[in-house]
Amino acid sequence: MTVESLLARNRAWSHRMCCGDADFFARLARQQTPAYLWIGCSDSRVPSNQILDLAPGEVFTHRNIANVVASSDLNCLSVIQFAVDVLQVRHIMVVGHYGCSGIRAALEGQRLGLVDHWLAHVGAVYTKHQPALMALPAAQRVDRLCELNVAEQFHNVCQTHAVRDTWARGQPLSVHGWVYGLQDGLLSELGLTASSPHAADGTYQDALKDMATPHFKARQPTASDGRFEDISRSNEEAVSSAESALRPGTKKQSSKSGSTASRCAA
Repeated sequence: MTVESLLARNRAWSHRMCCGDADFFARLARQQTPAYLWIGCSDSRVPSNQILDLAPGEVFTHRNIANVVASSDLNCLSVIQFAVDVLQVRHIMVVGHYGCSGIRAALEGQRLGLVDHWLAHVGAVYTKHQPALMALPAAQRVDRLCELNVAEQFHNVCQTHAVRDTWARGQPLSVHGWVYGLQDGLLSELGLTASSPHAADGTYQDALKDMATPHFKARQPTASDGRFEDISRSNEEAVSSAESALRPGTKKQSSKSGSTASRCAA
């Protein structure tokens, strides 16, 4: 695919968005008010908005190789502080993914060049949990290290001054640790959710104990989960609203959106 093709795809995407919602970009340009901060891996197969089925403007995102949160990384720390202090997000999700090549490189001690310095953070996670990892069959070690790395980065987020200060002033904020499956497109929970310093320390220790057992398995939300039902209902309402707006005879555009209407009809 050429660069020209990418630009053409952008124009087509913009056209589709305007046809579905004439005021979408006008609203988006005025401000961003995301409720979520996603800290994930740079892997191109793990895009936050698409995975969560959320539109642009709904997820503030920070990504790096192997979803690391390091106390020396001013980029990540600045993102966290901006998210909680300025955007006042209500949830931070640390999201790893199974089959992560950065995790595999750290586990196998691969020499890749400059990135080796970055992956030393993951190497430290491997060293810390090496006995439990080596007790597993070789085929399971990469994915278990992916899970353990999420736990450690979850803990690192909860230890940041920005998050601790947010909790201290009583501002609502929950931190979560999830893992994503490339083979099925599903997010799974690792027993890592905290809304206070005490809860953060306790859930972290409990999760590590669980992950130290050979038969640990991440949990996928089900239809009986209240949170899942709320999300599903919200999606259904959004789809229903969009379908209604596109039915013949339904007023699609506001009086302010004449230029967009013309563009959609073109």
